[in-house]
Amino acid sequence: METRQFGKTDLRVSALGFGGAEIGYERATPAVVARLLGEALDAGLNVIDTAECYYQSEELIGQAVSSRRAEFSLFTKCGHPEGPSAEDWRPESLLHSIRRSLQRLKTDRLDLVQLHSCSQDELRKGDVIAALVQAREKGYTRYIGYSGDGAAARTAIECGAFDALQTSISIADQEAIELTLPLARAQQMGVIAKRPIANAVWRHPQKPDNAYVQPYWERLQELRYTFLAGEPAAGVAIALRFTLSVPGVHTAIVGTSKPGRWRENAALLDAGPLPADQFDAIRSRWRQVADPSWIGQI
Repeated sequence: METRQFGKTDLRVSALGFGGAEIGYERATPAVVARLLGEALDAGLNVIDTAECYYQSEELIGQAVSSRRAEFSLFTKCGHPEGPSAEDWRPESLLHSIRRSLQRLKTDRLDLVQLHSCSQDELRKGDVIAALVQAREKGYTRYIGYSGDGAAARTAIECGAFDALQTSISIADQEAIELTLPLARAQQMGVIAKRPIANAVWRHPQKPDNAYVQPYWERLQELRYTFLAGEPAAGVAIALRFTLSVPGVHTAIVGTSKPGRWRENAALLDAGPLPADQFDAIRSRWRQVADPSWIGQI
């Protein structure tokens, strides 16, 4: 598995990382997670990204791979201590949450703590940034970052306080390529692409019931990329290689609760970067079709 220098940090990250949301939301068992992550680490994974609000995700990861902690970079997020819909940006809450994450993940230090979709207004107040700086000073984390999209993500980059940005980048989500990534590159930030295969929603012949993935399904109905008409694995391969070919992207995190799936996705990258003509065709199609309302999806 290819590794890339993660911005100006001293981390080198695997091009494909593991996203911990799915194991939490799908209530994966400890045995399944242990097998899944063990196989992924054996195959070259060295980035695990999760969040406090992904139900039992942090606990599952801690139970599964804390004994192999030296083999991977561990990222988490804060700001929703009681669940996805319950925000709390008070500094004392953020610091408490980070300490709890350390316990859940069975580690004495994180590699990256990120504000999780914090609003532009909260960022401008400065208290949330000061809390993460304090967490770094206390040794809870080596680096601090922002996870989010749109104008708030740009504000986070412009403030100059963060080491990393996590944002949505895919064949169905390209706002960041022009809005935030050039500035993040100029500041040598580490960049994590989330939802890099747009949840592979083209596999659904009808609009899915899950509201979380519906915007991508609707966009792809209009974009009508020809490469999505063939075998699903071929479409995933091109989509993933597209995201990892975007200048400035260091790692793309993909979630799964199925053992063996991470290794399958990693194998799709063996073909190397997406050829320039294919990359340019996807970007051109986006520019032709994308509506101004197609903003980065949280």
